[in-house]
Amino acid sequence: MSSNLQMKILAKETAIYGVSSIVGKFLNWLLVPLYTYVLQQQSDYGIVTNLYAWTALLLVILTYGMETGFFRFANKAEENPKTVYSTSLIALFTTSLLFAVACVVWRMPIANALGYPTHSEFIALLGIVVAMDAFASIPFAYLRYKKRPLQFAALKLLFVFLNIILNLFFLVLCPKIQDWAIISSWYNPNYGVGYVFVANILATGIQTLCLLPAIVEGFKNEHGLPTSDSRRLFSGDLLKRMLRYSLPLLVLGVCGIMNQTLDRILFPFFYDGADAQAQLGIYGACFKVAMVMMMFTQAFRYAYEPFVFAKHKDRESVEAYADAMKYYIIFSYMILLGMIFYLDLLKFIIAPSYWEGLKVVPVVLWTYIFQGVYFNLSFWYKLTDKTQWGAYFSIIGVVITFALQAIFVPRIGYMASAASSTVCFFILMLFSYFVGRKHLKIPYDLRRIGIYTGIVVAILAGYYGLAQLLSMNEWTKMGLGTILFITYSVLFYRLDGKTLIKKK
Repeated sequence: MSSNLQMKILAKETAIYGVSSIVGKFLNWLLVPLYTYVLQQQSDYGIVTNLYAWTALLLVILTYGMETGFFRFANKAEENPKTVYSTSLIALFTTSLLFAVACVVWRMPIANALGYPTHSEFIALLGIVVAMDAFASIPFAYLRYKKRPLQFAALKLLFVFLNIILNLFFLVLCPKIQDWAIISSWYNPNYGVGYVFVANILATGIQTLCLLPAIVEGFKNEHGLPTSDSRRLFSGDLLKRMLRYSLPLLVLGVCGIMNQTLDRILFPFFYDGADAQAQLGIYGACFKVAMVMMMFTQAFRYAYEPFVFAKHKDRESVEAYADAMKYYIIFSYMILLGMIFYLDLLKFIIAPSYWEGLKVVPVVLWTYIFQGVYFNLSFWYKLTDKTQWGAYFSIIGVVITFALQAIFVPRIGYMASAASSTVCFFILMLFSYFVGRKHLKIPYDLRRIGIYTGIVVAILAGYYGLAQLLSMNEWTKMGLGTILFITYSVLFYRLDGKTLIKKK
């Protein structure tokens, strides 16, 4: 197969995976207005925010790097890919089942420890969901290994659509038809937020059932017939080698996800007020408003990651990396300005009772920008095989986030949660830059990046200053923001836009 054809196939598969992921995240994002407008109390959304932060962390722990381990060993010439797959399936099934059983059996003490003594069933429901998701990571990895991106994307989007439909059914439709006999026999109008988790377990269960053909495939021989060879189905020696490879990745994965979710996990423990869940709900809802920036970063990541590794052997690759960094920052600033200037419109995404927390949105936007820059910078240790630095940085980030939240959340509430993440990724960004320049010299255009940063800071200072000085109303502020946004766009076109168009 020619190199050009391989690149075309890679680009096509990347687009399918990327689009399905981004569309899925966007559709899930649309549940935020539903929850904030329909759930009875802010504390209800606080429960959703807190427990789903826990599930993100637990999912990383329960997969314990085996997805990457599967890819690594399935592509080794001396290994049988079928044995690697079935061994991975059996391992993940065993640990996931034990976890689900533990969550069901010990749901009461876990619920008491997390602050949900009256709803221990939430723990059981989410424990089963996380267990199914962890197990499903291997069949999904198998679909990628077998180059079935359309099947992969279809099953991922199936869950998203099912979850949205079920949420609408339980939270919107059922209250209107609860007098129907077929509904009133089981529906409890006071259960509220619980139906969010019921919808999740139903959607996840259906997705898992749809994965059964891929799961069964792991227990068939090369001729598509069920195999009775136990040595082919499971290899203890192979599992040990896979664990030696995968478990170190667990440390990196856990620290990485903690840097992203620790603020929502720790908040109920550190916040002194009696309304901790309500405050967390406000923070979680307003945090989601800023996720447009995260979607942009995710889209960039899907496009940039294969590009970096494909370009690595080219002599001009470092210049390409430098250009990518510059344009990522330029367009990130454009999204930042647009969201801040039109926040008075975007705020209607969430219910008015949550608007008091909108002050965290600019802070969270800066967090995503620093996180994206840190992702750009992280390629120096991936390209030089010094991935231990990724673990070092992640551990440092966890320590910074934990310390800042422990000190400031009791004093200033969720603003400290938002700021701690911003400070964390800003410091990690600096660490990665200064350490990385000693291992891989990339000529980042710091002068031009500094100019754009100065322009954005000046624009924001002028915007906030004039709005405060002249006591502008919402429409006048948006008018001023539009003028400033056009100003930034014109400056970008004159400084770099013409060059970018010529390169295309």
